[in-house]
Amino acid sequence: MRSVPSIIHLDMDAFFAAVEQASKPSLRGKPVIVGGLGGRGVVSTASYEARKFGVHSAMPMAQARRLCPNAAFLTGRFEAYRANSEIVMSLLRERSPLVEPLSLDEAFVDLEAGPYGPALAAATPAEGAQLVLALAEDLRADIVERTGLTASVGAAASKLMAKIASEQAKPDGLVLIEPGSEKSVLAPMPVRALPGIGPATEQALRRAGLTSVADLAEAGFEDLVGLLGKAHGAGVFQMALGWDERPVVPDRDAKSVSVEDTFEVDLADRDRILREIDHLAARCVRRLRAAGRSGRTVVLKVRRFDFSTLTRSETLGGPTDEPEVIAATARRLAMQVDTTGGVRLLGVGVTQLADYTQEDLFAQLEREEKGEADGEGEGEEEIEEAEGDPGEPAVRRWWPGQDVTHREFGPGWVQGSGVGRVTVRFETPYSERPGRVRTFAVDDEGLVASGALPLRPPAVEG
Repeated sequence: MRSVPSIIHLDMDAFFAAVEQASKPSLRGKPVIVGGLGGRGVVSTASYEARKFGVHSAMPMAQARRLCPNAAFLTGRFEAYRANSEIVMSLLRERSPLVEPLSLDEAFVDLEAGPYGPALAAATPAEGAQLVLALAEDLRADIVERTGLTASVGAAASKLMAKIASEQAKPDGLVLIEPGSEKSVLAPMPVRALPGIGPATEQALRRAGLTSVADLAEAGFEDLVGLLGKAHGAGVFQMALGWDERPVVPDRDAKSVSVEDTFEVDLADRDRILREIDHLAARCVRRLRAAGRSGRTVVLKVRRFDFSTLTRSETLGGPTDEPEVIAATARRLAMQVDTTGGVRLLGVGVTQLADYTQEDLFAQLEREEKGEADGEGEGEEEIEEAEGDPGEPAVRRWWPGQDVTHREFGPGWVQGSGVGRVTVRFETPYSERPGRVRTFAVDDEGLVASGALPLRPPAVEG
């Protein structure tokens, strides 16, 4: 492994929520929760102010409302997230051509391949570490200057340790792990700190009395292979020692996105299996959206009681990231599999990936709202339906957090809507103070949806 900690891992702090706070002066310093606002919605990202109340990503939105009722609850604005992600990624590519994006807000960078590579190669370990620290601080400062957002950065001699370092740096920090100190840094950490160790593996290790990374290192190669199998056990042993020689792979293009769960007790009840498939589909969609992708083929993986593993797939007419579509397709696939003996593992994945489009989000949200109005769930606000002649156009709907512009009052964002009214706060990312709030009829002709403004005002030429 390297003698200079020239691999960095960058992770934007509470990215979606931070973009919302930067866009909306009235929300700065206040709890903000972004996600699906319907009765079955889940939290995508919570600001650090909301996390103090126990709110976290993947939590049911109903639970988040109970924990932090005074937070601002907003739908996602993927146009804004993608635009700011592109700014951050371009800053990373100025440092090196080897940038490996993991999602819109997270990436590895190999500084040795960039313009400072020769200086790092010629430096002593101490000099190299100081240069890496300076480069990382400059990067974080440039991100603040260009976007107003903060990032946490970890630097180390490997991807594994750089990721560990960035977790320690959160929020808005920088941590460097010296080459050679990997084993001592990892030793006191719980086994879940290592990538690839999920709940099922953790339970298997705990039953063997292995709860810390130091325990894994002391257990040795043979014991871990016996517990976890050859490939997984060997990988866990290497990580426990801090060994990781994986290269930074630029512009990594994932061929699929999938999630799976192994159950402590085999599932035999068909309804329970279908409910678990719904949960897995929702998690899969969150990963798709985090990567800015959608997919055309839905894949179901089933490992039965006798360890036989079956996969079924169905290709849709076009790419999607809609949880209802993916869940319904996976459910249909499950009906093709004999599960009478019990199921040990379930997985839901999507392949044939395509770029994500913002329009998909609003189409999906509209279907969620319509489904809840039809009795599928209860939302926080009532949406007034169009009355009168069936040929009349439907009443427009507005989503909390949505960008709008009024003919008289200019740009703003939707705070909420219901019973035929929509409330808008008129402010921009450049407003010096929170903007004024006004209420309109939902069909006010002067109010239109608009695009997201950049977080920093455009430079004035001349």
